Amino acid sequence: MTEREKMLAGLPYDPGDPELRQMRRRSQALVRDYNATISGETDARAAVMSQLLGTWNEAVILPPFHADYGTHVHFGPGCFMNFGGIILDVCEVRIGARTQIGPAVQILAADHPRDAESRAKGVEFGRPVTIGADVWIGGGAIVLPGVTVGDGAVIGAGSVVTRDVAPNATVGGNPARVLTRRAD
Repeated sequence: MTEREKMLAGLPYDPGDPELRQMRRRSQALVRDYNATISGETDARAAVMSQLLGTWNEAVILPPFHADYGTHVHFGPGCFMNFGGIILDVCEVRIGARTQIGPAVQILAADHPRDAESRAKGVEFGRPVTIGADVWIGGGAIVLPGVTVGDGAVIGAGSVVTRDVAPNATVGGNPARVLTRRAD
């Protein structure tokens, strides 16, 4: 397996691999170009996002925006991401249709070994993140690796989501806990 294949499979991989370094440089250049745009530069933004993201679907993403690779990020139709979004996409990150994401939200598929010896070797791994349709993620929330957020869920501002969120649930806090759950 290549290091990229290992990375996408959630296996330990070497982030210093030449292919991965080149992919990150490409992403950084595209992100730089995107973040230099201003409101109304629709064609310029579209040109960049159609190259950067795995699936863009004309999502509205306000700069600044940052991604590790971009190609592993998939937005459904009608999505919105406010200023300062960060997506670390070492594994697939899938965001369902009409999901709304507040400012300064971090969606993190990247993870690191828990023991210092393994971290010192520079090995990393990741776990995919899936966010359903019609989800609202409040400003400053953090969604951690491996989390699945069900359709219609609400994540309160500033929450740290460490576990899966059921459909139609509202969670908040650090770590995020269920506050309410609407009937399906």
